[in-house]
Amino acid sequence: MTLQMSRRGKAYMETAQSLLRAARSMTDDAVATRLKILADDYQRRAEKASSADADRSVARPAARAGYDWSKELV
Repeated sequence: MTLQMSRRGKAYMETAQSLLRAARSMTDDAVATRLKILADDYQRRAEKASSADADRSVARPAARAGYDWSKELV
């Protein structure tokens, strides 16, 4: 299944990519490793955020569809 990135997910992914670029330029292996770990965390956050945002966008119309509009006429 292909999941489209939400805006929030894209922001996390951009941060992850920036961290990876910084890690590649590091001469200190310990710092580079920490940046790579942090980038992995941001990639997981991007996936999680996009999934949550997609679930939320599906739930909104479903909730509206289940609303009892007959009560509004009273």
